[in-house]
Amino acid sequence: MTLDKATLPVPQFDQITLADLKEKIETTIQAGQKFLNELTDTPDSVQAQLETLEQVDTLENNMSESWGVLSHLNAVMNNAETRDVYQALLPGLSEYYTQLGQHTVLYQTYQHIHDASIFNELPAAQQSAIKLALRDFKLSGVALEGEAKKRYAEISARLSQLSSDFSNHVLDATQAYFRPLAEDELAGLSESNIELLKQYGQQRELDQPVATLDFPSYLAIMTHAEHRELREELYKAYTTRASDQSEQTEFDNTALIEEILSLRQEMAKLLGFNNYAELSLASKMAPSVEAVDEFLRDLAEHARAPATKEIAELKAIAAEDGIDELKPWDSSYYSEKLKMQQFNLSQEALKPYFPAPKILQGLFSIVNRLYDIQVIEREAPVWHPEARYFELEDQGQVIGGFYFDLYARQGKRGGAWMSGFRSRMQTRDGLQKPICYMVGNFTPPVGNRPALLTHDEVITLFHEFGHGLHHMLTEVDNIAVAGTHGVAWDAVELPSQFMEFWAWDQDSLNLLSEHIETKESLPADLLKALLDARFFQSGMQTLRQLEFALFDLSIHRANPASNAEQVQATLNEIREKYAVLPTTDYNRFQHSFSHIFAGGYAAGYYSYKWAEVLASDAFDRFENEGIFNTTTGKQFRENILAVGGKDQALDAFINFRGREPKIDALLRHQGWTNRSKNA
Repeated sequence: MTLDKATLPVPQFDQITLADLKEKIETTIQAGQKFLNELTDTPDSVQAQLETLEQVDTLENNMSESWGVLSHLNAVMNNAETRDVYQALLPGLSEYYTQLGQHTVLYQTYQHIHDASIFNELPAAQQSAIKLALRDFKLSGVALEGEAKKRYAEISARLSQLSSDFSNHVLDATQAYFRPLAEDELAGLSESNIELLKQYGQQRELDQPVATLDFPSYLAIMTHAEHRELREELYKAYTTRASDQSEQTEFDNTALIEEILSLRQEMAKLLGFNNYAELSLASKMAPSVEAVDEFLRDLAEHARAPATKEIAELKAIAAEDGIDELKPWDSSYYSEKLKMQQFNLSQEALKPYFPAPKILQGLFSIVNRLYDIQVIEREAPVWHPEARYFELEDQGQVIGGFYFDLYARQGKRGGAWMSGFRSRMQTRDGLQKPICYMVGNFTPPVGNRPALLTHDEVITLFHEFGHGLHHMLTEVDNIAVAGTHGVAWDAVELPSQFMEFWAWDQDSLNLLSEHIETKESLPADLLKALLDARFFQSGMQTLRQLEFALFDLSIHRANPASNAEQVQATLNEIREKYAVLPTTDYNRFQHSFSHIFAGGYAAGYYSYKWAEVLASDAFDRFENEGIFNTTTGKQFRENILAVGGKDQALDAFINFRGREPKIDALLRHQGWTNRSKNA
C-alpha cells in the first residue's frame, strides 16, 4: 500500500546524524544562555515584558525539539555512539536549565506581569503559565543566595548524570544476560513462544532458543515453562539486575541509589523542605505527604482481604503439584494454571485473536467513535523499519501526528512510554501542531506473521495512546500548559488509565479482535472468560503496586537520606506489612526501579493509583450514559484532554464530572464491591 506523505513538518530521521544533532543542541543551549546573560534588567513596559516571556517559550520549543530527538534515539536505538553524545551534552543542558530556573531578573519579569493590572485580561492559559512559572522558579532555587545557589546547580547537574547512568546500567544488565535453552527446558511453552526464543537465539548467532531478560522472553518463561529450576534461574537473574547480587557487578546501581537519595534530600533542605517527598508534592495535586501515605495505606486495607484469598488459592493449586512452599518463581506459572482452572482462560489461547494490525484498526475506530477524529497512516522518515507514522484529522483538518514503535528489540530501553517531539504552540509562523512518540516493548512479530499481543499488551497500548491523545488533542496554544505540560504529575495518568477501560468493553473487543487464520472475532466463550477473569488477582496486583508506591514515598521521606542497607530495610518492612507473595533475600527490585531513580516519578509513584481513582470515576459517567456516548466523549475531550495545564487538575475533573472525585468506582472496577452504579 502506498501512503501519502506526512503533511506536518516531521523530523528527517533518514538524514539526521548525531554530529548535526549535537551541533544543533549546542547552538540551542548557547542561544538560551546568550538570552539569559543579556537579560540584566526587567523590561520597563508590560509589552516588552510579555515579549520576553514569548522569547522564553520560543527557546523552550527549540530546546525540547532538538533534545527530544536525541533523548528519543538514546531510548529506542541505544548504542555506544548515541550514548556518548547524550552523556556529553547532559552537563551543558543541566547548567542551562539551572541558570534559567535561578535567573532573578527573569523571575522578576514574570512577577511584574503577574502583579500588573493587565494580568487579569490575559488569556486563561497565559495566566496559568505565568503562575506555574513563578512556582517553578521558587522550586528551582531562585531565592537562594551565594554558595547555596551554586550548590543547587551542582546537585542538579549531578542528578541528571546519575539518573542517566542508572538507566544505562539497567539496560546493559538486562542485555548482558542470555541463556541457551535445551530441548527439555522448553516444556510447557507454546509454539509461538518457542519461535520467539529462537528469534532471540538468532540475534545472538545461535541456532537454538535463548532465554533473555527482555520482557516478552522473561514473561513467557515465568508463565509457561514447566522447568522449575529454569524459572528460578531466570527470576534470580531478573531480580538482581544492576545490583550487588548479580554476577555482572560492573552494572551495580547501589552507590548510585545512595548518592541520588542523598542529593535529593540536600536539594530539598536547600529549598526549605523537610524531605524530598515534600518538595516533590509541592507541584502535585495531592495535598500533602501524609495525605498520600494515608490514601495508599487505606487502599491497601481494601485490597488485603481479596489478596489473602487469592494467595490461598495459588498455594492450593501449587500444592496439587507437590509444591509445599510457593516460591516467587512459581507465582506467574501457577497463576496461569489457576486462571485456566477457574475461567478456562490462557493468554496463549487469546493471542491469535489479537494480531497487532487489527488492534490498531480497532483502537483507531474506538477513538473515532469517542471523539470524532480520524487516524491516517502517512509516509515519513523513521529511525527503525518497525516504526510507523500517523496523523490525526478532525473534520478533515490535520491536528497532530504520532509515531508508533511497539516491539521489543536489542538496544531499546524496557517499558512503554509516550514522549512529545513537538508541542502545540502559536509561533510567528503560525500554529505549530503537536507530534509525539509512543513506544512499547511488545512481543515482536515472529517469521512473516504479524505480532500477536497478549491482552495485557493491548491494555498497555491503550494506556500509552491515552497519553498521546492528551498531548495531541490539546486546544491550548501556550507551550508551558499545552497537552501534558503544566498538568500535575499525579493527574497526568488520568487520560491514560481512562483509555484502558475500552480494552475491557465487549463492543470494543469485537472491534479489536480477529483470529489470525479464521478471521473470527473473539468467540463468546473466550470473551466471557476474559471478562470474568478481569478481577483475577486484583487484590495481589494492587498490593504490589502499593508496595512500590509506599517504598518510593518512604525512602524520599527519610531525613537524613537512607543508605543502601536502610533502603533495603524499608522495603523489607513494607513487604512484611503488605506483601502476600513471598520474596527472596537476594531480590534487589529497587536497583532496576527506573521510574523513581531515572524517570521522574521520585516520591510520585503513587500517581498511578491516585489517577486511577480519577480515571475510574470519569469512566463511571460513560458507564451510566453509554460507553460510546458521543456527547459524553465530547465533554471529556473539552474538559480534560483539550485544557492541558490551563485548568487545575481538580477543576478540570469537576468540570467534567460535576463533583469532586470519589473512590467508589475504583473499588467496583477492582471487583471488590458490588456492581451497583453510583451516580
